[in-house]
Amino acid sequence: MINLNQVCDISSGHPFRGRIEESNESNVKVVQMKDVSPDNPIDWSQCLTAELSGRRADYLRSGDILFVARGNRNYAVQIGEIPDGLQAVASPHFFVIRLQDASLTPEFLTWFLNQTPCQQYFEQNAEGTMAKSIRRSVLEQTPIAIPLLQKQAAIVKLHKSHIQQQHVIQQLLANSNQMMSAIATDLMK
Repeated sequence: MINLNQVCDISSGHPFRGRIEESNESNVKVVQMKDVSPDNPIDWSQCLTAELSGRRADYLRSGDILFVARGNRNYAVQIGEIPDGLQAVASPHFFVIRLQDASLTPEFLTWFLNQTPCQQYFEQNAEGTMAKSIRRSVLEQTPIAIPLLQKQAAIVKLHKSHIQQQHVIQQLLANSNQMMSAIATDLMK
């Protein structure tokens, strides 16, 4: 086991002063909490476009990982392909994890950070009572395992299959609920 900061650079999201204001004059997208979930890719068309001020922007790159540092659920989301010509930054609610070691894939690391051992580590080290948060130093010291690349690829493939199965099950349940509702409605006629 090694610590996350031994194989990754970790930085804070872009520091906006106050509310993030939408701007049609900019081509910079801002990824906010509402734009991410653990199981779905970022929908770039839904991200707010904003003017950046303050420090020089560290634009997101494909393969970066966003870590939700505030709230009751701390999880990681991988940045997939960023559309050509698009520049994007993360809001301050995120830490941006950028791999610096070729022995680790972003897909595997994202999966690993979302698994029970890491989630328990985050829960034990979170600060605050109502609004919990993870300090950068806590994230940097997260213990991680680095299996061989072949094993990482197999785990990621298994995880993707698991996600697809969950979507199918959810659709079957929705169809079943709709059918039961239709039967009940038909009986009332």
